[in-house]
Amino acid sequence: MDPREELTLLETRRQFFGRVARGLGPIALASLLDPGLLKGAAAAVPEHQPGAAGVLNSLHHPAKAKRVIYMIMNGAPSQLDLFDYKPKMQEMFDADLPDSVRMGQRLTTMTSGQSRFPITPSIYKFAQHGQSGAWISELLPHLARVVDEIAIIKSMYTEAINHDPAITYLLTGAQVPGRPSLGAWLSYGLGSMNADLPTFVVLHSTWSAKRDAQAIYERLWGPGFLPSQHQGVSFRSQGDPVLYLSNPPGVSPESRRKTVDAATALNQKLYEAIGDPEIQTRISQYEMAYRMQFSVPELTDLSSEPDETFELYGEEARKPGTFAANCLLTRRLAERDVRFIQIFHRGWDHHGDLPRDLPLQCRDVDQPCRALILDLKRRGLLEDTLLVWGGEFGRTIYCQGTLTKTNYGRDHHPRCYTMWVAGGGTRPGIVHGETDDFSYNIVRDPIHIHDLNATILHLLGIDHTKLTYRFQGRDFRLTDVGGQVVQGILA
Repeated sequence: MDPREELTLLETRRQFFGRVARGLGPIALASLLDPGLLKGAAAAVPEHQPGAAGVLNSLHHPAKAKRVIYMIMNGAPSQLDLFDYKPKMQEMFDADLPDSVRMGQRLTTMTSGQSRFPITPSIYKFAQHGQSGAWISELLPHLARVVDEIAIIKSMYTEAINHDPAITYLLTGAQVPGRPSLGAWLSYGLGSMNADLPTFVVLHSTWSAKRDAQAIYERLWGPGFLPSQHQGVSFRSQGDPVLYLSNPPGVSPESRRKTVDAATALNQKLYEAIGDPEIQTRISQYEMAYRMQFSVPELTDLSSEPDETFELYGEEARKPGTFAANCLLTRRLAERDVRFIQIFHRGWDHHGDLPRDLPLQCRDVDQPCRALILDLKRRGLLEDTLLVWGGEFGRTIYCQGTLTKTNYGRDHHPRCYTMWVAGGGTRPGIVHGETDDFSYNIVRDPIHIHDLNATILHLLGIDHTKLTYRFQGRDFRLTDVGGQVVQGILA
């Protein structure tokens, strides 16, 4: 349903008069004090009131994107071994990182006790690709072939230095848990484009690195203090894609429909009695679950896909739960106008044995990323679909643990790292930002994670400073008190 229509239907009498009181109170007070202040007091009434009234009445400006696909490489890929080519480091193998480069920057507990910080050049070959001449590692041969379709951002940075606060910061705008996720903000602000599927879908991928991965938590796709209907729906790769989607034995679709109708009637009576908006959320979720019993099996049935599709995405796309399969499923979700799709791929935390594990991780994602870009483009969807790829921070130029010519590890590095974006109104075939010779500090066009989120919202037609929600006496927004739209990556 259109968020504006939903607001009109669901608002209770009590909520209506509460809003009127909040809106007219300052105006009445101003008129008593000084009639000349009336105009100023009216202008001071917030555009977004608490609760459902925070829904955007209209886009703040024309949108370039209708939907977002966010590919999260959880654990932090090494920009030094994939995108940020630093040939001068080859002659500095095992030399100490100069103090003038580090400048006393914060270290993790994993390396703060090391007696030295030996410089560790990448062992992988790089080559220039596309009209942009972007340097891409030999580990990403498929992505290199579509480099003119993406914008590579080499100058991302964050303040968080450990995984959980960093990924929470990236996806919710705060290092401390409790804030709404990016997808929840979009669901709240823009509503759904599809009546039969969730607005916000989360996919979890298997990974090939021979190590345990960082834990991730539901808050990364949670609603925080927004109404719970805006949380992401997490799909599974085994059994029912969504828990309890199938009817149990002996329960027919007709019986299920009667059950949902009866529950809706009871919930509606309770809502009329107490006016709790979460009851309406419960009603809408029952209805969505019923519709998904028909829409999700059709969505996840890949039997209609031709062999050419699997040649494009790779044979791994036939195995549910792989990153390739999730990218193919993502294209099908995009075709059905799901607003926000979040794909997690874990296992990128390479403190040691990077040469063993990084190629495996790249093999998981390289071909599917190219395939998703090409598949969306040929279907006319890339133009209004924004793709975002990256992790929560970068990796250090210095080695963690023992350094040899063939083996090394890298610690966390928040001060500069690489992400890429494509489609949805971004400028293709460019490299934005630059780091120093050590990929340790940004020397041109820094982009904070708040800037990235502000730009994502901008491409969807939203002014990030105006999408707010009042909670515990203050207005919150995804970008907190920061964020600037990055004009350099816009088409």
